[in-house]
Amino acid sequence: MAVSLKNVQPIADTIGAPEANPPRASMPGPPTGYSPELERVEIELLLEGVFRQYVFDFRSYAYASIRRRLWKRVEAEQLANISELQSRVLHDQDAMERLLLDLSVNVTSMFRDPQFYVMFRATVIPLLRTYPFIRIWHAGCSTGEEVYSMAILLEEVGLYDRARIYATDINDVVLQQARRGIFPLDRMQEYTENYIRAGGTRSFSEYYTAKYDGALFDQRLVRNVVFAQHNLVTDRSFSEFHVIFCRNVLIYFDKELQNRVHTLFYDSLVRLGVLCLGSKESLKFSRYESCYERLDPSEKVYRKVR
Repeated sequence: MAVSLKNVQPIADTIGAPEANPPRASMPGPPTGYSPELERVEIELLLEGVFRQYVFDFRSYAYASIRRRLWKRVEAEQLANISELQSRVLHDQDAMERLLLDLSVNVTSMFRDPQFYVMFRATVIPLLRTYPFIRIWHAGCSTGEEVYSMAILLEEVGLYDRARIYATDINDVVLQQARRGIFPLDRMQEYTENYIRAGGTRSFSEYYTAKYDGALFDQRLVRNVVFAQHNLVTDRSFSEFHVIFCRNVLIYFDKELQNRVHTLFYDSLVRLGVLCLGSKESLKFSRYESCYERLDPSEKVYRKVR
């Protein structure tokens, strides 16, 4: 019988750019002489077992990334091979939670890629002004830095009071962190610099209060935010949106899974709605390429036209 794990976050549901490649000497991998053919069989069997037992579907994720993370967990569990890891995670839910945490990428920050927010103010905000009410979806919001960034931007351009932001992630733990709005105090200098470069019009310190080693952000910023669990891989559309953010997520999917998620986004966008992808992602060669027009030559931002 499948078990629901709420304290973990697959890499499919995390906002952020791919992690930096670790040094070659520290990169986990199979022992010398390990058969690549056997390794692939073991990995396929483990992913199939995880899907059947826990209903987390990693079978269509990028193989190289999954392979590296599985070997990392093999080493951490002090096991000999992938088959031993399979046995452990299928019989031990705690081991499964540890594995899924290894399959996570929580790389995010406030106003990350400031030039994106400059473009958004100049190009997308004028489009949003034409609507009496705005619905925005942050798919895979992680700990919420991007959600707070967008709330601040909307507040500064006078659109926040007629906007509703839906912030979703598969992991309830990171959603709870996002709701609290407490971020590391030692990152405020970086976030302030990002905010200024992103075109911020106020003093960034107005939005948070320093407490101990954390920065508590004004809870009025999330008064129009709905935090909810949602799995991009298995769940369906739940509303129509004027803007969807899903940046640096699809790079972890194979082509088939990317098309499935693009179908979800296409079905969830209003006509002339805007889809925001990461810098390494594109609609090019997808089945929906002809359904969008690109709004900006330097950013992966698209408007649904048919």
